[in-house]
Amino acid sequence: MTSRWTERQREMLGAMGVRVFETPHAEVLTPDRPEPVEGQTRADRNTPVPAQPLRQAQGERVVQVAQTRSDIATLDWPALRAAVSECRACALCESRTQTVFGVGHERARLMIVGEAPGENEDRQGEPFVGQAGKLLDNMLRAIGLARDAATPEQGVFICNTLKCRPPRNRNPDPAETARCAPYLDRQIELVQPKLLLAMGRFAAQALLGSDEAIGKLRGRVHERRGVKVIVTYHPAYLLRTLADKARAWDDLCLAASVLELPS
Repeated sequence: MTSRWTERQREMLGAMGVRVFETPHAEVLTPDRPEPVEGQTRADRNTPVPAQPLRQAQGERVVQVAQTRSDIATLDWPALRAAVSECRACALCESRTQTVFGVGHERARLMIVGEAPGENEDRQGEPFVGQAGKLLDNMLRAIGLARDAATPEQGVFICNTLKCRPPRNRNPDPAETARCAPYLDRQIELVQPKLLLAMGRFAAQALLGSDEAIGKLRGRVHERRGVKVIVTYHPAYLLRTLADKARAWDDLCLAASVLELPS
């Protein structure tokens, strides 16, 4: 087979730290196409997954190497935080100020999942800040919980479906949600909560795989991979729609009953 690369092109690629592999289709290792791993099928190699950088020898450029879902499923908290902070799996990495990983007790009985970081979250690196965050903190305090509590019984872990802010606070794109899903899955596995509280339509869709409206999903207990799920409104929505605060309080009371919190 005649190579598609000239010797001069090979030298230039080598200088950039890119390795060339000759196959019937002359595959090239690039930041978006990692080197095949033994045992992987072609479908596995072509499936978009989150990426983290591989630090090469001094003097060579940093190459983004895709990390599989199974790799992410083995990460502990420090490694997961590092993977999220360095993720370049989708275009949101180009416009973010920083990633928003999550806060709270890492073994909390209640895990709150929001939708996507907003402007304040992107700037501070913490989910649910600003007026929406104050409302959430007040809601939690009303049932005896807090994001900074020292015990799993009184603490919560709070994160978002997406770890990066969509430009102009637009709605999350399904492809972006899919690429962030392994990170959220691993957070849930590490926390091992008794209850997931999905705040907002996109959080509910991500956790339950349902496209039903919140009005049809709230008011009852769902289940996701053995973990109970309750759906409620996002605090930012409640700031605009005061009439639904009473319904959100009902959802919070339902959560408290599932957690068997003292009344």
